Amino acid sequence: MEMTGKVVVITGAGRGIGAQAARIFAEAGAKVVLNARDTAGIDEIAAQIGADAMAVAGDVSSAADMDALIDATIARWGRVDVLIGNAGVIEPIARITESQVADWGRVIDINLKGIYHGIRAVLPVMIAQKAGTIITMTSGAAHKPVEGWSAYCASKAGAAILTRCVDEENRKDGIRAMNLSPGTVATDMQRDIAASGINPVSQLDWSAHIPADWPARAMLWMCGPDADDHLGQEVVLRDPVILSRIGLD
Repeated sequence: MEMTGKVVVITGAGRGIGAQAARIFAEAGAKVVLNARDTAGIDEIAAQIGADAMAVAGDVSSAADMDALIDATIARWGRVDVLIGNAGVIEPIARITESQVADWGRVIDINLKGIYHGIRAVLPVMIAQKAGTIITMTSGAAHKPVEGWSAYCASKAGAAILTRCVDEENRKDGIRAMNLSPGTVATDMQRDIAASGINPVSQLDWSAHIPADWPARAMLWMCGPDADDHLGQEVVLRDPVILSRIGLD
């Protein structure tokens, strides 16, 4: 997928899938904006990419921070072609009876409200452009309960339907909105899951997890016309047909 001249904003870009996405989109010719709360990670990756990357620190759970992220992108490059809502947390992993209200709510603030804040900030820009792609990182946990993951499951289910609402409301404006469910990925989050020992996912061997560049390459593919049959839907990376279409088989 050729991305020369396109501007891509990626939340949660300091490590894992987000960091790989920044590198892969930059390799495809895009200008990339890396966002995360921790400046060290995004500053380092932006420096590695060079002049076509910019790091903007901010917390997705803050609407003001997401407004500032989009404003900074417009000030630098004048447009936003792709928003990737990747920032997310899974901890605390705890059964409902053992969960703490504030901790549970923090997952919702980041995983669900964070997606809303980014979408709300970028939509006016994309509508004015009459074009734009919004990709939200979801999960199989959005569709089935997982022991100890009540906050994560609820937040991902909400994020998935929120992105479908964008398609319902804004496809007529030239907006392409989709979800990506990558399956289990070899990132720090999987180490946290393994350490919890609570459910069968925590028992998976490390070799069962796909590399972080696979979801990143899937998102690049989702920006092209070959993915248009998935508008308003979820791209499931565990599907061998999807893997073949992306070229990851």
